Amino acid sequence: MARALVLKAERIDTAVATLEGVRVRVDWPPRADAGELEVRARRVFAPELGYRFEAVNWRCALRRDDNGGWRCEGRVDSRGHASARLSLALDTVSTDAELAQADARLTLRRNAASPDITDIDLRRVPVAWAQALVSRAWPDGRLGGGVIDAGLRIDAPADRPLRVSGPLQLAALSLDTADGSIAAEGVRARVDLDARFGAAPRIDAGGHLDGGELLFGTTYIALGRRRAALELVAEQDADGGWRLPHWRWDDGGVVQAQGSADVAGDASLRGLHARFRSDDLRRFGEAYLSGWLGMAGLAELQLAGRAEGEVTIDDGALAKASVALAGSDGEGAAIDDPKGRFTFAGLRGDIRYSAAAEVGSELRWNGGELYGLRFGAARLPFLSSEGALRMPATSMPMLGGEVRFDHLQIHPPTTGQGLDVRFGLGLDGLDIGQLSAALEWPAFTGALSGRIPMARYADDRLDFEGGLDMQLFQGRVAVSELSMERPFGVAPTLTADIAMDGLDLEALTGVFGFGSITGRLHGRIDGLRLVDWAPVAFDAELHTEKTRGVRQRISQRAVQDLSSVGDASFVTSLQGQLIGLFDDFGYARIGIACRLADEVCEMDGLGSAGRGFIVVQGSGIPRLSVVGYNRRVHWPTLVERLGAIGSGDVAPVVE
Repeated sequence: MARALVLKAERIDTAVATLEGVRVRVDWPPRADAGELEVRARRVFAPELGYRFEAVNWRCALRRDDNGGWRCEGRVDSRGHASARLSLALDTVSTDAELAQADARLTLRRNAASPDITDIDLRRVPVAWAQALVSRAWPDGRLGGGVIDAGLRIDAPADRPLRVSGPLQLAALSLDTADGSIAAEGVRARVDLDARFGAAPRIDAGGHLDGGELLFGTTYIALGRRRAALELVAEQDADGGWRLPHWRWDDGGVVQAQGSADVAGDASLRGLHARFRSDDLRRFGEAYLSGWLGMAGLAELQLAGRAEGEVTIDDGALAKASVALAGSDGEGAAIDDPKGRFTFAGLRGDIRYSAAAEVGSELRWNGGELYGLRFGAARLPFLSSEGALRMPATSMPMLGGEVRFDHLQIHPPTTGQGLDVRFGLGLDGLDIGQLSAALEWPAFTGALSGRIPMARYADDRLDFEGGLDMQLFQGRVAVSELSMERPFGVAPTLTADIAMDGLDLEALTGVFGFGSITGRLHGRIDGLRLVDWAPVAFDAELHTEKTRGVRQRISQRAVQDLSSVGDASFVTSLQGQLIGLFDDFGYARIGIACRLADEVCEMDGLGSAGRGFIVVQGSGIPRLSVVGYNRRVHWPTLVERLGAIGSGDVAPVVE
């Protein structure tokens, strides 16, 4: 007859875990070498480590070993978890256990001489097994893929907090948070861990990361195949946040940083003090700044040189910051946008920001370009206090003239408010010929001057108060209501109103290769809207006005070119044979209007002529008029024809 032993206990407490609702049964047949052990527990939990298991059931074959101890191995199940194999070896000296699942192994050893100490070895254990322990310190953290190898010691004395220490190795680690603000992928690491739990948890860790990708908010770190050293000390406070009295990050020649930090329970940054240095801004930009630059539409920005600085954040707001720039070759640092939007060369000096007491700094450069427009050396003195960075009036040479910053004030981003930049700008005597060459425009001549008393950049939008005046083609062009959206981002947008007064048509048509017209041009372009620097909307009206001492003539070539643009929509009042007999014609007025929307120009002129509209009103003998009949013109086709005429691809035909 088989013998059976049944033990029931409502609760069993150990140094590491607590078992509730326990039932132990041993069945041992007579004269058998082994019996069967069954252990059931309603609940098993380790509050210090964060683990909790429900409906645990373990069955194993129980037998004596050669040393008088006991061994048992069998399957263990618990609700919501995959089955595993658990083996136990128990004698008067030690307790050894191993939990195995696929190729993962968790081995435990306790010695009777030191009952407070438990040694645990992990071999190819899935990172997900550590989720409960990680959640204890970081509730929002979610572990994904990867495996752990570790040799940990758990010290659980009755009179001191639980302590876990030892080396860990991580391979192919991935993790994230529910909101995606923190993530890691493909990280390999070796870390020496010393963690104390209890009322005031503390973690000391040091080691290195080998490759992988990390994301902290907007900061994306691409380690590639590099090794980065890491040290930190973290102490948990009463509200679940963590103070880091010391941390250090060393990514070789790319960047070295160290300091302290204060992180809230929701992983937001309450405080930070950091000192950093990079001896290779090119690699630093590629490895650490791509997230920030990408948000600004500058993902391909290229940096060169060296930098060092400090950052201090108090109560979640920027308190102090400084950065000093220098060149690795003695020429200063450099910033270059491969898309040709801007370039700075020979950057030296520093910029300092303060939310409290005033500090001064100075930044210098040797020169650069803005959308192909070259500018010269400049010295920018800065003062900062009370959360703003200010620059007094300063100037720099550009296009044979001068660009003045009458004032500049920068407010860095704060909680609930983004970057805010305000400045006054003056332009004095910029050579429009140089401007045209740089922008690959036709060979305009003249001077550009003007003043913008206030401009503001905020929410990725640049708004200008005031306007710009250009002395162009012996007349005046005024730009007002100027604003830009995403000036350095994807598909930048510009809006403006333009007024033209007294432009010399002979010089203007000569530049564009559009025959020859003499007279003075006036007009407006209201509601101009450019997307990615191409017009998508405007309301334009251009006309001539009789001016004392100025002849009003239109050449045969100009008439033919005008007809070519109209594609038979513009019809002259003379037959082709008669046009060929005259070099030019007198006119009383020229006028044309276009309202562009949805790639269609709604055309108009000086007035109606039956079903059409008058573009050129003739004068004298022979009297020539040009009338348009197509009031809806496809804008891309119109631009194509104008370009063909300007390049000489369309030649007038005279019969």
